[in-house]
Amino acid sequence: MHLERRVLITGGAGFLGSHLSERLLAEGCQVLCVDNFYTGARRNIEHLIGSKNFELLRHDICQPLFVEVDEIYNFACPASPIHYQRDPVQTTKTSVVGSINMLGLAKRVGAKILQASTSEVYGDPSVHPQPEEYWGNVNPIGPRSCYDEGKRCAETLFFDYRRQHGMPIKVARFFNTYGPRTHPNDGRVVSSFIVQALTNRPITIFGDGRQTRSFCFVDDLIEGVVRLMATPPEVTGPLNLGNPTEFTMAELAAQVVELTNSRSQIVHLPLPQDDPKQRRPDISKANDLLDWEPRVALTDGLRKTIAYFEGMIAEGLVQRVAEPA
Repeated sequence: MHLERRVLITGGAGFLGSHLSERLLAEGCQVLCVDNFYTGARRNIEHLIGSKNFELLRHDICQPLFVEVDEIYNFACPASPIHYQRDPVQTTKTSVVGSINMLGLAKRVGAKILQASTSEVYGDPSVHPQPEEYWGNVNPIGPRSCYDEGKRCAETLFFDYRRQHGMPIKVARFFNTYGPRTHPNDGRVVSSFIVQALTNRPITIFGDGRQTRSFCFVDDLIEGVVRLMATPPEVTGPLNLGNPTEFTMAELAAQVVELTNSRSQIVHLPLPQDDPKQRRPDISKANDLLDWEPRVALTDGLRKTIAYFEGMIAEGLVQRVAEPA
C-alpha cells in the first residue's frame, strides 16, 4: 500500500502548475506533471527533474490518459488572451474535452479532482465585487468566449459528474494571479508592465487606466488551492480565490515604474472587445471554509516578480513584450 499521495497536475509546467508541483513535492507527495508545452515551459520545472518523487509526462489532455493517482489538479489551459486566442478551438477543446478526460480518469481510479476555473466566468460583471452566486455577464460569441465559455462548460461538467456519479470534486475560480514564472509575452498586465518598465519601453494601458483588477501573489493562491483540495467531500465550491484589494491599471503602472526606477512613459491604447471594467473577488466563502486570505502585499509581490524578470532579461530570454490584457 502506498503511503504518499500520488498527485496528477495537468498543465504542471505552466506558471501556476509549476508552483503547485513545488508545494506538493515539499509536502512529500508523488507528483506526476503532465503538460503539452503549448504555453508551459520546461524551464519552469527544470529544477524539479531528478527529484525521486517528480515525474514529467508530455501529453495533451484532449487525449485520454491512463494512470493511477489519488488526486488530480486540472490546471491545463492557456490562460491569457494572447495565448488562448491564438487557437480558440483548441482552447475550448482543452477546457471541455480535457475536463471530460480528466473526470473520466478520476471516476475510474476514485480520485479527488480539482478544476482550476477562472474569474472570467463572470465576464464583464454587473455585480461588484463578484460572489460565487453571481451567474455572470459573458458574451458567448466574442473573441474571449473560447476561454470564458470553455471554463463555464468545464464547471458544468464537474458538477454534472458529481450529481450523476457522486464524485468528489472541487472548483476554484482564480482571479488575477502574478509572480515569478509568468510568461513575459503572455499579454497579462503585471508581466507586461514589468518587462516594459525594465526595458524602458512605453507602458501600454488600455483605455483611460481607470479599469480595475485585483492581484493575488502566486504563493497565496497555491495555499488556497491546497487547502480547498483538503476539505471534506461536501465542500465542492465553486470558491473564489483572489485578492480583494482593488487597483486601477494607472495605479499598477505607477507602482511598477517606481519599483523599477524606470524611464518608461505611459501610453494609452483602445480597450479590447469584452474587456472587463472591474474585477474583484468576494472571498468570504474561502475565508469561512478554508480560513484563507491573501497575505502578500502587492509591493512585496511585485518586488519578487521584478527580480525574476530581471534574471530573464539578463539571460536574454525576453525578446519583445506583448500588449497587456
